[in-house]
Amino acid sequence: MRFLVVATLTALIAGPAIGADRHAERIVTRHIASIVPPDGSGGVAVALRIEGRSLFFNYGWADRAGKRPITTDTLFNLASLRKVFETTLLAQAVRNGELELDDPVAKYVVELQRGGDIRQVTLGQLATHTSGLLLPQDHPPWPHWGYTLPEFIRTLNAWTADKAPGQRHLYTHAGFILLQLALERRYAMPIDELIEQRVLRPLGMTSTMLPRGDDSPRGRLTPEYKSRAVQGYADNGEPIGQPGEHTGYYHWPGTGQMYSSPRDMIAFLAANLDELPVEQSLRDVMALAHRDVFRIGPRNSQALAWEISDKEPTIIEKYGGLNNASAYIGIMPSRKLGIVILGNRGNQYPNEPGRRILLELAAARE
Repeated sequence: MRFLVVATLTALIAGPAIGADRHAERIVTRHIASIVPPDGSGGVAVALRIEGRSLFFNYGWADRAGKRPITTDTLFNLASLRKVFETTLLAQAVRNGELELDDPVAKYVVELQRGGDIRQVTLGQLATHTSGLLLPQDHPPWPHWGYTLPEFIRTLNAWTADKAPGQRHLYTHAGFILLQLALERRYAMPIDELIEQRVLRPLGMTSTMLPRGDDSPRGRLTPEYKSRAVQGYADNGEPIGQPGEHTGYYHWPGTGQMYSSPRDMIAFLAANLDELPVEQSLRDVMALAHRDVFRIGPRNSQALAWEISDKEPTIIEKYGGLNNASAYIGIMPSRKLGIVILGNRGNQYPNEPGRRILLELAAARE
């Protein structure tokens, strides 16, 4: 299989280690080949932290029709990787004593105090997928309809839990939409501004943004950012939507997709590995978000949005996928290894090669 390959090696902290970098490139390229689209409709960017260095590997097209290759500054749809930014906010609020994981979500989204079982759901349960909340938009067959905010509130107030909240793990996007609402109500600030002020700005992530999806100046990607955004493709190679487009089931500001570049995501990755010179408080917050909260199975558990693979060496990770985007972030704290994989095609499942890359790199350093 032949595909466009561009590899950029950048050392942020340690000095160059050319032989080791080439060895890492061979490992990455071998595993990533399984998800690089053979027809050229899309591609993959990889950002790797290893031994204090940042390496970038880019494969394929950001826009096939426009012959625009993927680069380290290309903007990708992060899909559900957005959730780990929101739980970083949540962990920060807990550390600062501004709220508690055991707080009922209805304490902040007060319209829910008129509901039934939703009144028992806590912020911590929303962040760990243990609330039991599940809506049609959370699983196949995917519906063609969504919610305005009033409709969402009415649906939540009418919701009946199958089991008491906190008893089982059930992945839910709706739960994170509700968590977003709670954070916005607590701080009286839109979620995009909260993420920017409390996470992106301290990390210097200037190419990461959450367009609100409204008619405000922050509603859409700027023309400059849009020119850097990928074209998304379905798993059959057909284009879906326009670069930087706002889509989703929830029709009010702040509920759409977050965009970032591999260069920006390496900063988030390094911070989660405790390798950036940021304030101790932010480092403590990220460590808090990584702590296991709920046991999913014999070898994995749920932290705040992050999932933990307990088989040594431990991997803390998050996968995201849409019909036109695929994303993965994984860290191996004990080995100071981390990876971000961003793709612009649906159903690429980068979590699988991502884990294999981390494990092979870790084994090579033993």
